[in-house]
Amino acid sequence: MIIDAHCHAWTYWPYRPPVPDPEHRGRVEQLLHEMDINGVDQAVVICAQIDHNPDNNAYIAQQAAKHPARLHQFADVDSFWSPTYHQPGAADRLRQIAGQWPVKGFTHYLADEDDGAWLYGEEGLAFFRAAAELGLIASIACQPHHQRAIRKVAERFPETPILCHHLGMVKAGDTAALTEVLESARLPNIYIKLSGFAYSTRVQWEYPYSDAREIVRAEYEHFGPRRMCWGSDYPVVRFFMTYRQAIEAFRTHCAFVPDADKAWILGQTLGGLLGVSARADLL
Repeated sequence: MIIDAHCHAWTYWPYRPPVPDPEHRGRVEQLLHEMDINGVDQAVVICAQIDHNPDNNAYIAQQAAKHPARLHQFADVDSFWSPTYHQPGAADRLRQIAGQWPVKGFTHYLADEDDGAWLYGEEGLAFFRAAAELGLIASIACQPHHQRAIRKVAERFPETPILCHHLGMVKAGDTAALTEVLESARLPNIYIKLSGFAYSTRVQWEYPYSDAREIVRAEYEHFGPRRMCWGSDYPVVRFFMTYRQAIEAFRTHCAFVPDADKAWILGQTLGGLLGVSARADLL
């Protein structure tokens, strides 16, 4: 079983430049089509209530209910584009969302300029305490300088898996940033998503992103396959490559990872967190 750990879907395309099919390009039907033709069994849909999509949580909840064997919803809660970003009451808002929809986890996008201190302040700890009580997976968009704050949260709530987006947003050649992310490997509940290769590379069109591959190698050596999970970043990935290439950038081109470990990264690791079974015949 292959499980996509990081993708999105929207009723209206939120990015610029404009596209000729804004009401269709980001829809769930497109995601399911890509999953079908590329042999991906399930996907975690990371909600993002960004431009034109203030009801993205509701849309994905509807689609996850329609396709329960394929899609898992991680609701957007108080991300930096939200007027409630780091405002009082985050824990209550998380509980309300978890009570309204059968979410498996939540996502929270930190502002790049944020120092991360909110995460281990009174409100942030209450927020993660609620996540722990609800048994939710945390999917966090963060920069390398946020890792210290994330480690503090991980230490306080060891039962809560924390998945960091897109290789931890390390840029190729940034040794200090990579060191900061690798330090988080000592916390057993911090995970890394193998997604967003183009965000880490020096040249975003130069598939298969050999310089990003060296980041993957270092993170693999520190976190291991049971704390890594592959994600496509569909449909945003279409700016750089196809859905199939998003898989093969890891499956084919990260040859230093043995097949048995690829099976964990492509599905078994996330399957365990989600509580779904995973086959070993995905390679």
